[in-house]
Amino acid sequence: MTAMRVDVKVVMLGKESVGKTSLVERYVHHRFLVGPYQNTIGAAFVAKPIQVGEKVITLGIWDTAGSERYEAMSRIYYRGARAAIVCYDLTDSSSFQRARFWVKELQNCEEHCKIYLCGTKNDLIQEDRSLRKIDYHDAQDFAEEIGAQHFETSSKTGNNVDELFQKVAEDYNSTAFQYMTGKTKLAWLRLLQAACHIFTDSPGS
Repeated sequence: MTAMRVDVKVVMLGKESVGKTSLVERYVHHRFLVGPYQNTIGAAFVAKPIQVGEKVITLGIWDTAGSERYEAMSRIYYRGARAAIVCYDLTDSSSFQRARFWVKELQNCEEHCKIYLCGTKNDLIQEDRSLRKIDYHDAQDFAEEIGAQHFETSSKTGNNVDELFQKVAEDYNSTAFQYMTGKTKLAWLRLLQAACHIFTDSPGS
C-alpha cells in the first residue's frame, strides 16, 4: 500500500488528559469514545486529506504524549512542524499554564511553526458554567499576544473541531510558498527567472 503524501505536519501539544487524542478521533473518525483513554506514549500519527477550495491538502497529524516524562520525546515530534495545536482543558487551570510552556518552547525552537490555541471540553462548560477555570477573554488575550488563532472545542459534540483543522489547512494553503525548503525555493526562483529571461529576450520585446 502506497503511503499517503503529507503536505503539512501538524503537532498536537498539551498536558496529559486535556483531550488531544479525543480531538483527533473526532476530526479524523467522526467519533467520541466514551471511557478512559490510555495515555499516549511517544506519539500517534494519522494523515487526513482536507478540501481547501479546489485543492486537497493532506494534514499529517502527530498526537503527542502529554506527560512531562515524555517531554523530551515530544520535542522530537514537533521538529519541523508547520502548525501546532496547543491544547488546554477549560476545566483545569494548570493545563493552561502547561499550554503557555509549550507555546514558549515552540517560539524558541520552531519559529516558522504557526500556533493554534485550543480550549477543550467545552461541552462540560455548557452543562455547568461553574466548571470553567480559564476565562475566555484571558485565553483570547494570550492568543492575540502570541499571534495565534483561538478555538474553544468539544470532542463530544464536535463543536468547532472541523473549523479548527480547516483553518490550519487554509492558513497553510495561503502561505505555502513560505514553507518550502531552501532548495525548493531556490529552484522555484530560478524557474521564475528563466521565464522572465525568455519573455524579455523574445523578438519584439
